[in-house]
Amino acid sequence: MSEKIPEKVKARWLELVEQIEEHRKHYYLKDKPLISDSKYDELFKELVELEQKYPQLQTADSPTLSVGGTKAEGFEPIEHLNRMYSLDNVFDDDELKAWRNRVEKEFDTEPEYLGELKIDGLAVNLVYRNGKLVSMATRGDGRVGEDVTFNSEFITALPRSLSKSAPELLEVRGEIYFTLKDFDQLNNEVMALGKSPFANPRNAAAGSLRQRIDRRDEEIVKAANNPKTSPAKLNSLKADLAQAQRILGLLKVTVHGIGSVIGVDLKSQSSAYALLRDCGLPVSKYFEVGIDPNAFIRYWQQHRHDVEHEIDGVVIKVDSFEKQKKLGETSRAPRWAIAYKYPPEVVTTKLLDIKVSVGRTGRITPFAQMVPVKVAGSMVEMATLHNQEEVIRKGILIGDTVFLRKAGDVIPEIMGPVIEQRTGNEKVFKMPTNCPSCGSKISAEKSGDVDLRCPNAQTCPDQITERLFYIGSRAALDIEGLGYKAAAALFAEQVLSSEAELFDLTANKLEKTNFFTKSSSTGTQLNSAGEKLLSQLEIAKQRPLWRILVALSIRHVGPTAAQALAAEFNSLEKIATASITDLAQVEGVGETIAESIVDWFNEPWRAQVVKKWQRSGVVMETQIESKKTDELADLIVVITGSLPGFTRESAAEAVTSRGGKVASSVSKKTHFVVVGENPGSKYEKALELDIPILDAAGFAQLLSGGPEAARTYLGLS
Repeated sequence: MSEKIPEKVKARWLELVEQIEEHRKHYYLKDKPLISDSKYDELFKELVELEQKYPQLQTADSPTLSVGGTKAEGFEPIEHLNRMYSLDNVFDDDELKAWRNRVEKEFDTEPEYLGELKIDGLAVNLVYRNGKLVSMATRGDGRVGEDVTFNSEFITALPRSLSKSAPELLEVRGEIYFTLKDFDQLNNEVMALGKSPFANPRNAAAGSLRQRIDRRDEEIVKAANNPKTSPAKLNSLKADLAQAQRILGLLKVTVHGIGSVIGVDLKSQSSAYALLRDCGLPVSKYFEVGIDPNAFIRYWQQHRHDVEHEIDGVVIKVDSFEKQKKLGETSRAPRWAIAYKYPPEVVTTKLLDIKVSVGRTGRITPFAQMVPVKVAGSMVEMATLHNQEEVIRKGILIGDTVFLRKAGDVIPEIMGPVIEQRTGNEKVFKMPTNCPSCGSKISAEKSGDVDLRCPNAQTCPDQITERLFYIGSRAALDIEGLGYKAAAALFAEQVLSSEAELFDLTANKLEKTNFFTKSSSTGTQLNSAGEKLLSQLEIAKQRPLWRILVALSIRHVGPTAAQALAAEFNSLEKIATASITDLAQVEGVGETIAESIVDWFNEPWRAQVVKKWQRSGVVMETQIESKKTDELADLIVVITGSLPGFTRESAAEAVTSRGGKVASSVSKKTHFVVVGENPGSKYEKALELDIPILDAAGFAQLLSGGPEAARTYLGLS
């Protein structure tokens, strides 16, 4: 029988999951991180430790089982040939030693290590076929990223054609970044135009690469063909395009890994780097093979500012690919590599004020406004303070001179006050008693909670805007045109009062906004964004049940749990009326998510959201297709790794459409584990429990001939 989870532990787990997901969104989607790398790492480490102690806490959608990122608004998705992973971090010699011990116990002799610098940039995936660049994508969630191939044409540091030694297929991982010199130049230009400077080189690189250069081209063509366009307007558009292209031209790239490859047999990371260099790709000049990891770490900690770009640590890798394969990966990171993060630098500045913001779930977060100061290469003027107890713990007062650091040389964090410089005019921060967005009285959700929340989820403007944005996200209904700016405009311009009215939008309603309209000789009419949104809303009404469930913003219900619930209950009505016990028994759900679902549907106004969507034509039940069969009925399958011809979702659909269930974790109840390329810890668990393991060919046998055909394939019948 599993150990009972104390209520305080459960509450802390819920808090950690929510905070981590919020910070991932700001880092990956908005390029405006709220906390330091080190603070994020602390939160993540605490979550890992809680789930290790209480395994029943971990759900299928836990941040510990995923790479933090997703597709941003405005770009087409592109699936990587091989999955891109994150790196686990260590922060001191003891943690590094523990990692090395785990690695070295797998081998008779110590493996040869490779060391390289950890560039503070944006991870990208490049695909070359027959020596020609065919695609460039951001990492995204590790499986699907943003297609930025068009913009790659303007990055002069990126070769579009490789040398004759290039293999038939070469998938390359790398980092896009600005040198410190170019970053300073870019920020000077931005500030000269009266705009806010970029917080750091990583944000500048991400923001520059994510510009829609293709759309600017289209705007110029349309403007040139419009007789009403003035020469000044046309010249302004052309100048903006030239500036954007010039900034892309300043970007640098360094490649540091290989995904899929055809036409060459590589034995090690270092031999891969030799190949990449021979092909004409920019490989770091700072990597070394056969290193003493500790000596390599110490050297670059002392010489980190001798490099032309910012680094936030170094990466240590096992060089041999054979040994890498034996060590394998977890669900989010390779076991054969580790990032060693350096301690942050510290400066002092004046704390001018402490204000608060409202998050998607109503959490009230204090943040500091400071006299701008340069730290680790960039100007800083704001830093989050997490909650009121954090302000008290750090002992800071408004008006203090404070110690400020950029943990990992990336995100600002106030360490504490410089007591000696106090004048007596400093003021104590008082947490507001009312929500700054809607005025509601704020309070802790449960006794003992540190975070204060706005309880007015129904009408709080900030919370509504965040929910609208989430509905349009790829994780939910994937509505093109419903990004953050669009969501904010719909609410701010009083087109919608809540998400309940979203599917009642019409052209007449959208024509009341500035965001979705344009002026013409006949008056105001919808622009392309407005037309796109209306057409996409019609498509979204027919999305699968699990996506509708995710779009409702029920706390902790992510795509994996939602798919399991949809497969089990087949209608939203049945999910809404199910008991906590019935919901918790669904594979990958558990008590925490079950309680959250019941609480959500017990709110009358939330039930009205469902009713209004249903009246507007949103499908609220599983759409039974003629191809659905039951040859895999009652079969529980776990899928890990990348399968040729399948996305993660389509592989699961192939099982569920035949009556089977796809579980998120391996247990004694699992009938088969399907293993593709780069499998995670589920593969090891299957070996441990002696669960039948199918490769891609075996999976095909399972789908075409059922469980008996799969067992025959494995020689078990």
